[in-house]
Amino acid sequence: MSRQLDEPVWRLLLRAAIRAVLMWGVLFGCAGRLDWPRAWLFVALLVTTLAVTIPVFCRENPRILRTRLGKTQGAKLFDRALYALTMASLLACLAVAGLDFRFGRSSLAFKWTYLGLLVYVAGCIPIGLAAATNPFLERTLRIQQERGHVAVTTGPYRVVRHPLYAGVLLMTASWPLLLGSTWAYLPWAVLVVTLIVRTALEDRTLRRELSGYEEYSRQTRYRLIPEVW
Repeated sequence: MSRQLDEPVWRLLLRAAIRAVLMWGVLFGCAGRLDWPRAWLFVALLVTTLAVTIPVFCRENPRILRTRLGKTQGAKLFDRALYALTMASLLACLAVAGLDFRFGRSSLAFKWTYLGLLVYVAGCIPIGLAAATNPFLERTLRIQQERGHVAVTTGPYRVVRHPLYAGVLLMTASWPLLLGSTWAYLPWAVLVVTLIVRTALEDRTLRRELSGYEEYSRQTRYRLIPEVW
């Protein structure tokens, strides 16, 4: 790895560590205890995912390490608001699961964890492919005119127009299964609505402002689910 990328990698690792501590603090704080094997399995899964994906991003799409850091200039206001709601929904999923464990309101049998693992891995695939394929991928939408921004039409973008969001929805659908909480699907439903609205607004903006996107949207008809929508 070049010296030029060393600092962004370490900054990304630090940011990822801070977010992880926040997520785990919410999860175990709401649970009120640490002796929760399924939560520790969940934590181990997230750590493993980071350990695998960061080196892949360094090799396949190193610029994403920079664009996922700090603030980006010119991001659309609606997307910044929806991004904040997305993150709040994710934290709410963990909070509800933790409270559910503490008070025993619902409890999925451990066998559901196996399905959760399959769904989690299935969701990680489009996320990883989108990150490796799209050099313009950022946390929030902006037209990157300084970089000659064009519509990406290869890889998972040949299947759906928003493969990253599709992967996020699938991956996070596994969280209640992994943590054994049916109530956690309530904030997950908020996440679903948020990302559906986000894809609609982003599509409208990209059709209007990004060269080639209108034609691309006619070729790739589906936003999130192939052959459905």
